[in-house]
Amino acid sequence: MKDGHENHNERVALLRPIPYEMTPLKSDDSERGRGKALSLNISNGGMLLLMGRAPKIEQVLKVYVPTPITRAGTPTLAEVRWTRKVPFGKANGGGPYLVGVKFIF
Repeated sequence: MKDGHENHNERVALLRPIPYEMTPLKSDDSERGRGKALSLNISNGGMLLLMGRAPKIEQVLKVYVPTPITRAGTPTLAEVRWTRKVPFGKANGGGPYLVGVKFIF
C-alpha cells in the first residue's frame, strides 16, 4: 500500500542536460521561457531537476527527456510539485534550485 509518496527505489540516476519550455499558468500569465535544467534522477512518475531559477508551484513545463534509442529528447509535460533552494547557491537569493516535477499523463 502506498501512502501517496513515490517509492524511492523506483528512481534511477539520470545526469543529463534537459531542455525545457515554460507554459503560462493562466492566459494572462507572462511566465514563459526556455532554458536548460540538469536532471538528477527520474522515475515513472517524475523527475528531480536542478534549475537556475525556481518556477512557480503548479507551473507546467514541457521537458525534453532523452531516450536511449535516439539523441533527440521526447517532449513530455510535467507539473512543478515543489522547489528547494540549494543552500550553497548565490547569496543574493538566486539559484540553483532543486525542482521536483510530476509527469502529466
